Amino acid sequence: MLASSSDRARAEATACPSLPPIMHSSARASSPHPNAMRRKGLSAALLLVVAVTYLLSQLRSSHRCVSKRSQEEAEMACDPSDPYVFTTDALPSDLRFLPPLANGLLGWTVYDNIMHMGGVYNGEGGDCHRADVPCPLAVRVKMGEGEEGKHTYSLDTRTGLFTHIVCTESVCVTQSLYAHRQYPNLLVMEVLLVRQVTSQEPITVQLDSSFSPQSKDIVFQEGPEYRGARHIFGQTKESEVQGGSRPSVHIIWTPLMTSLTLQAEQSQSRWGFLAAFARSNESAQSCFDTGLQLIADGNLRPSHNRAWAELWLGSRLEIAGEEPLSRALIGCLFYLLSAFPSLDQTSAAFGGVSPGGLSNGGRGQDYWGHVFWDQDTWMYPSIALFYPSLARTVLEYRVGTLEGARANAEQQGYKGVKFAWESAVSGREVCPEDIYGQQEIHINGDVIHAFQHYYYLTQDLDMFREGRGSEVVWGVADYWVSRVTWSSEDQSYHIKSVMPPDEYYYNVDDSVFTNTVAKNSLDFAVELAALLQYPAPPEWQAVAERLKIPFDPDLQYHPEFKGYKKGGVVKQADVVLLGYPLGLPMSAAVRRNDLEAYEPVTDPRGPAMTWGMFAVAWMELGETERAQELLEKCYKNIQGPFQVWSESTDGSGAVNFLTGMGGFLQAVLFGYTGFRVQKDCLSFSPVLSDAVAELSVTGVSYLGNKLNWLVKGEEVSVKLWDLPVHAGKAAALEVVLKASGTRIPLTPGQTVTFPREAGALRRRDSAYSCWPI
Repeated sequence: MLASSSDRARAEATACPSLPPIMHSSARASSPHPNAMRRKGLSAALLLVVAVTYLLSQLRSSHRCVSKRSQEEAEMACDPSDPYVFTTDALPSDLRFLPPLANGLLGWTVYDNIMHMGGVYNGEGGDCHRADVPCPLAVRVKMGEGEEGKHTYSLDTRTGLFTHIVCTESVCVTQSLYAHRQYPNLLVMEVLLVRQVTSQEPITVQLDSSFSPQSKDIVFQEGPEYRGARHIFGQTKESEVQGGSRPSVHIIWTPLMTSLTLQAEQSQSRWGFLAAFARSNESAQSCFDTGLQLIADGNLRPSHNRAWAELWLGSRLEIAGEEPLSRALIGCLFYLLSAFPSLDQTSAAFGGVSPGGLSNGGRGQDYWGHVFWDQDTWMYPSIALFYPSLARTVLEYRVGTLEGARANAEQQGYKGVKFAWESAVSGREVCPEDIYGQQEIHINGDVIHAFQHYYYLTQDLDMFREGRGSEVVWGVADYWVSRVTWSSEDQSYHIKSVMPPDEYYYNVDDSVFTNTVAKNSLDFAVELAALLQYPAPPEWQAVAERLKIPFDPDLQYHPEFKGYKKGGVVKQADVVLLGYPLGLPMSAAVRRNDLEAYEPVTDPRGPAMTWGMFAVAWMELGETERAQELLEKCYKNIQGPFQVWSESTDGSGAVNFLTGMGGFLQAVLFGYTGFRVQKDCLSFSPVLSDAVAELSVTGVSYLGNKLNWLVKGEEVSVKLWDLPVHAGKAAALEVVLKASGTRIPLTPGQTVTFPREAGALRRRDSAYSCWPI
């Protein structure tokens, strides 16, 4: 497969601010849902009275405004010309490809009666999997008997809002669902009824719920009502490690109804339903209070929209060209951003990113929600280029699994740390099959590559001092030194008995990818030690310098491992990764030979991220049309209409396959721009193709700055953002063009334009030159 998560005992995932109590503002409804508890006492009655009174006052005071807004919402949701809105009049026949809604803490596939929470797993060792959490908002709107209506379903990626609109002659119903982007413990459903004809008759629509307050992974019990809301809580059945803690889950939600009624005197009405998920009763109540306050302030959806707008403001990748490519890029970036916390929640404990995201990963499903190398190698680079603060959450996740990684290394008989091939919370190996955890040790180098990438983009040494990143880097270096074998025959170090990224082979020696990431991580350990004035053991550099990197001098290409026979079928990207992202120095001729050796023998049924890496490589060599053909192969993994990826082209494998999306994004973001994150610069070598006439990248982050890049025709334009003072210290930057040596200083708020050629973005005071391979 690929690679996944980690294991640490986490505190609350998110702390909701403490707010004064207020009453819920949903409108009139008919009989309670059968699953709902009976409301008790005066407080519940008062809640309903205040809710109805509040709603009616809102309707009377802002009738015209609400009407206009509801019309605009419907038009926006159904606009087929907007590439950010994915719209259809029929749901996919395979419900796995309904859109997932996530916010870094909660993940839910719309309409499903189960969902997941980051860091909440059930099962010990290889049986560890994301715990199924019941979803109270698993509700579908249905019309009355004989009123089918016209249905429209849409996902607005600008706002993370899934909308179902159904219109009959008498009424238009809009159901909106979202995982709150600003307050990640909240899941929201809103229902709007708008009368279509003048009538004094009440209009009723049905709410069909599949929710059950039970889980096969969590033993739930009913808690006391909270402000008229239902409450259940429970603990997972098994801890990840023997004797370890079992996470608790508390859910507080607005009681559901079987139907909603637009009364005779009403032209329209809106209902809101909240569900708050947390790891403690106190936090669940606080988050539910927050939701109620947001409703009272009219700020529930606006605060969610603002958080999404902030994310998109600093991370856009847009093309002028083919519509399928444009929509694919938007979908990939949306789903990937959904897997991460909001920008002001990065200090909260983060559970990592698994191949199928937070919405998937139950027992036997989508790699069980584990975190693999996919996170560090495939998903991380694009996020890091836009938002280093979000990238840092990935590094902190790995830091949080250090104890487990040390135990893994010790169990295998080696020193240092060995990150789990499949990780959950503790960092101990949770892969159900031992061979992967024992042999797919390139995970250690993949993790260090992410740390190195982060440092080169930010120069943030605090992550390595106070953030304990140095423990990760040096622990991995110690592991490699203890793992290698010295050969006096060829005076080289070797790494034996491994499984490379190409999982069709195992028990091989000197995997070229594994050895290259090992060498790179040893080199970075030496570099970091010098920066932090740490006495690096001489063995780090000695092993790095003499570690065998397989190369065939006669055929002028890199064999995948010792003994590989050219022409042998490979599963997925492996040797092609040497040039990008690993940056192994080689001539253009060798790079071409590697591509021509492995592209024809790569299994077409292999995982989706592979072809993007071949595309990057062909762009390096200037063959953009060949690269574009490979990118278009990825379209077969996109299961419409909501741009949800499957691991394989036939729809099998992991769903919402973020790994494939990450590879595809990198192919465009690092391929067409030629961006390469290097020690002292961000180098570039932009290209265009017939399918991409213009490329715009908004929000590139480098050394505390944000920049916009536009590649159009034979020119490149770069604008340095004018950041507010509180944004922190940013380095003064310049662009240096390779061919002419021209130096172009960048000034905040101003745009510079130069010929489309290779160059580098660097500090103005830097004397170092770096260029693309």
